[in-house]
Amino acid sequence: MLAVPVLGILGSWFGLDEQAWGVLRHQFATVLPEYAASSLILSFSVAIGVALLGGATAAAISLFDFPGRGWFEWALLLPMAMPAYVAAYAYTDALQYSGALQTWLRAVTGAQGALWSDVRSLPGAVLLFVLCLYPYVYLLTRTALQERGVTLMETARILGAGTWRRVREVALPLARPALAAGVALALMETLADYGVGAYFGLNTLTTGIYKAWLVMNDRMAAAQLASFLLIAVAALLWVERRAQARLRFASSRSGAQHAAEARPLRLYGWSAAGAVLLCGLPVLLGFALPVLALLKLMYLEANYGEFGLPLARFVQWAWTSLQLAGISALLAVALALVLAYAARIAAGGRLLGAATRIVSLGYAVPGAVIAVGILLPLGWLQEHAPNLGLTAIVTGTSTGLIYAYLVRFSGVALHSVEAGYARISPTVDETARLLGASRRRLFMSLHAPLLARSALAAALLVFVDVMKELPATLVLRPFNSDTLAVVAYQLARDERLGEAALPSLAIVLVGLVPVLMLSRAMRQR
Repeated sequence: MLAVPVLGILGSWFGLDEQAWGVLRHQFATVLPEYAASSLILSFSVAIGVALLGGATAAAISLFDFPGRGWFEWALLLPMAMPAYVAAYAYTDALQYSGALQTWLRAVTGAQGALWSDVRSLPGAVLLFVLCLYPYVYLLTRTALQERGVTLMETARILGAGTWRRVREVALPLARPALAAGVALALMETLADYGVGAYFGLNTLTTGIYKAWLVMNDRMAAAQLASFLLIAVAALLWVERRAQARLRFASSRSGAQHAAEARPLRLYGWSAAGAVLLCGLPVLLGFALPVLALLKLMYLEANYGEFGLPLARFVQWAWTSLQLAGISALLAVALALVLAYAARIAAGGRLLGAATRIVSLGYAVPGAVIAVGILLPLGWLQEHAPNLGLTAIVTGTSTGLIYAYLVRFSGVALHSVEAGYARISPTVDETARLLGASRRRLFMSLHAPLLARSALAAALLVFVDVMKELPATLVLRPFNSDTLAVVAYQLARDERLGEAALPSLAIVLVGLVPVLMLSRAMRQR
């Protein structure tokens, strides 16, 4: 069931008639080169940006000691709570011609025109994605460097290598697999994004899918564009998996002891100031300034806006979002528990192993692809079996939306539950079975209590991801059932940024919870 959307996209290529091939040739001659070029330039620029910023901050935190290092260690994760489309709304208001910054600079300098081009452009999108997505690279690279980097850097220093040679010949080779994995994850998020591309007016593959489906009413063109996007994401996923497989470093007990005894290199003077600036700017630009801009917008709307803050409607939007996120989180965790337990008791089963891997791949599939992949089979059923009424259930209620969330985010829950099972020794199961415990009792009385924290973490992660999800929700939501992400996008698109500030801040606030939990877990290692 969770593979149906991807199979629906791939199945659209079978039995193509001359009209479908004509649509494909028309796209190759008109919009497809522009979509592909924009997506490629955006992805290449974001890859360079997140690799440089994430790698540099990870190296600074892992290998060096400077004032504020303990605070920056977790603060650098804060931009993970800021969706790129929310940052886009904040920076658009702050940097536009009539914004406070340009108004003040014109008053100081005496300039008449705009002081810079509109932030709603391809370079502006690149900057926002880099600021919001570099934590993926920072997190993985920091873990890789802290595992062995400090010890090997100390060994190289004893052997007489200078600082930059140690960084170049020791730290960079260690960090290369982590950099590749983090960049691949960041690029998956970039390609899957719809909010920034649509708000900035960019012609990318994702925005092209929505134009083909919703504007031109051409489902075949949408399916073809979704196929190209799916191929690109599959290639990135392959790169990420290969890089993750290389993130294994042999360590012995003595090596772990030396790692604990080794200390990062202390920086002084201009070097320390440079490290503070390097780590402080991403936190300031990627989290603090957007939050302050949104708070200012909300204050102005509440006190000077024509209608004030939409508090009554905000409660309705928040309740809809909470319902969808809560139901999806519970179902995703239940599915993950069943699959993980079945895989445990059937260790070595190839079919079940393949099924769990398919579920875990769902997170890499963009929401736009999932939406088209759900609607294509529905259209086929509507044509060949109209009496089933399945179309009305999926598109007229929240069923289709929750189904899309399960396809997209069940892999997140499964990964967390499998990590919890990895901490339970198989000998525990064997002992319980020798004492006569049935499989049901084994799970309910033994596994469930031990997996409680992992299941709670999985539910929280899925909950937050559903609250932020925009592309699939825009297409599949039933009438009069808007979420916080959807209304924030719609209000910002209509240039009602003051009203969009409240739901945008609510999304950021919810996203802070797992980020703070992650930073706390990293400090306890």
